[in-house]
Order: sequence, then C-alpha cells, then structure tokens
Amino acid sequence: MFQHTFIGLDVHAVSVVGCALNPDTGELVRMAMDSDPTVVLDWVRRFEAPVKAVYESGPTGYVLARFLREVGIDCVVAASSKLLRAPGDKVKTDRRDARVLAEMLALGQVTEVRVPTREQEDLRDLSRLRATAAKNLAHARQRVNAILLRHGLRYPEKTKWTQAHQTWLHHQHFDSPVLQFTYDTDVEQAELLAAHLKRIDQRVAQVAKTCQYAPVIDALMCLRGIDVTGGFGLATEIGDWTRFTGATIGSYLGLVPSEQSSGQSRHQGPITKAGSKYARKLLIEAAWLHRRPYSRPGLRLIRQLDLVGPDTRIRALEGNHRLHHKWEVFDARKKRSVTANTAIARELAGWCWSLAAPLQRNEATHPTAGGHMNAA
Repeated sequence: MFQHTFIGLDVHAVSVVGCALNPDTGELVRMAMDSDPTVVLDWVRRFEAPVKAVYESGPTGYVLARFLREVGIDCVVAASSKLLRAPGDKVKTDRRDARVLAEMLALGQVTEVRVPTREQEDLRDLSRLRATAAKNLAHARQRVNAILLRHGLRYPEKTKWTQAHQTWLHHQHFDSPVLQFTYDTDVEQAELLAAHLKRIDQRVAQVAKTCQYAPVIDALMCLRGIDVTGGFGLATEIGDWTRFTGATIGSYLGLVPSEQSSGQSRHQGPITKAGSKYARKLLIEAAWLHRRPYSRPGLRLIRQLDLVGPDTRIRALEGNHRLHHKWEVFDARKKRSVTANTAIARELAGWCWSLAAPLQRNEATHPTAGGHMNAA
C-alpha cells in the first residue's frame, strides 16, 4: 500500500487504535481493533515493508512489542515521559495519540525504552516484589512503633526488631480490649511480613547465583553497601549497562541536579529523580555506608572479591577507597549530609557502571563462553 510506513499504536488493555502514516504523501490510515497481538499484526501486515511501529510505555508492558519483533516487524516502545506535547493542546483522544506517535516516529523524535526479554522481565519482577515486601514491612513496623509511642511505652535498648525486642513487644498489654486487639494484630502482621520478606530474600539469593546477571551481581557486591539483594536489584533494573557511560549513568537514574537556566542566569535545583526509583533508592542507601571508617576490606568483602577476576577486584578496591575519601572531604567541608550522600550515590553509580559494563561487553564479544565471564 505505502512504500514506507510509520505506525503509531495507542495501546490499552482491551483495545488498540492504530494510525499509519506515509511521510511522503501525508496519507493516514486509522484502525480501531482488539488488543490481541495477532489482530494488530494482521493490520500491520497490510502495509508494504519497510514498516516501523511504536507505542507508549505503560501498564500493558512489552508483550505486543516482543510479539511483533519475533515476526520481523520493527516495533519500539516510546518513553511516555519524553513525548513532546504542546502546552496549549487540551484535546487528548486515542486517535490523536496514535497520530502523534506516528508523526514523532517519522521525525525521529521518539525516545525508545529498552525492551527486556521475558527472562529479564521475570527477574525484574522478582526484584520489585522484594522492594514492595520491604516497604510493606517498614510500614507495619511503623504502625507498631506509633501505637507504643502514643501510649508512652518505649523500648529501653537502641536496636529494635531483634529477638529480645519481639519478646518485649509480646509482653505489652493495654487496658482497652479494642486497643489490645489492634496492637496484637499489628505485631502479628509485622512478624508475618518479616517472614515473607525473609522467604523472598532466600529466593533472590538463590536466583542471583544462576541467572544471566550473576557475573554483574558478583561484581557489584564487591562495593561496600551492596549486598545480594542490592546487586540483584541494580542489575535487573538497569539491565544493559553498556548503553551508558560513567558520566550518563547518573543522569539516567535521576541523580543529577535539575536546572533552569536562561540568558546569563543559571540555577540548579534538586535532583531530577528520573529513571528507576528503586535503583536510585538502592544507591542512596549504599552511599551512606561509605561514610563509615574504612581502611581495608572486611571478611564479607574479602570473600566476595575472591569470586571475581583481577580487573574487577582492583577496580572495586579503588572505588571503595575513593568513595570513602569523598565522604571525608565532604565532612571536612561540613557539607550537608543529605546533599553529600546524593553526590556519593551519583559517583557510586559510575563505579557500578565501571564494574558491570566491561563484563557485559566481554559477554557480547564471546557469547559462547559460559559461567562467570570474569571469574578468578
């Protein structure tokens, strides 16, 4: 039909609206159809090759993109936050959205999202399950602490949620039966969520040893503050580290300052918080640990360093010393701790990249090699 066609797809759970654009003639063909990938494929195949399709990232995931790619249709997923919209455009319909996508694709203005494989997406879902479980546990424990605080009860020790603390919690009693029921239920919920999180952590540790990201996870764990769940989370959230450089990885994770500059004025504000919130959280938490005194690796790090090759080992040791030294410089300058930690997290992202990217490049160069590509 067309010699060259760009197709915008507005994808929903039960329906898809397509718009095919021929940039040479300006001709448009629209179609509303079911969300079944085979139905979409039949419509796309009406147009002569070459054909390129695009749809926005969202809750529908990557099923359609993977299906079209498997049958030879070039389909990309656009980052919804990067799509340009006129400030005065107040009309939004499925037909208009599909047309805008097709036009932006024809102009080369679509910022593509990496489409993970099914296995990679499964691993990422496990990582996010762990993040959700940890968040739910923290909220449950906060509710228990809030009840005790409101009624003037305070645990005498500093460390909480140990075996001794849980025994103390079970010995607390209230005169009101309603309050007692509420308190007991909250304590029970916290204990159940703790057991749930422990079970997930065990599964993550098991999967991390054998999944495709195992060499990257081992390398990331050579940095202070990154354990197996942290390394697994960073590896699955970022996926392909070779897409970035040491300078761009921080921007991708939203750890660089926002900026509003005009003319001679330049103003930098809070960090952009772009990209994966979970990956950014893992780096922020790990950065705090580098503030602690450090002269040589501890027992855990020594064991972890034995699992990686010489290049990775040397690089990780350099990173641990460098990040602790940066903390010392910030503390000497009396830099605000939260601001300093964000800067450390940004640099930590660069060190993570310097460990992970070479391993993935080697794997891409030698795809037949198995196991840990950089094993000692």
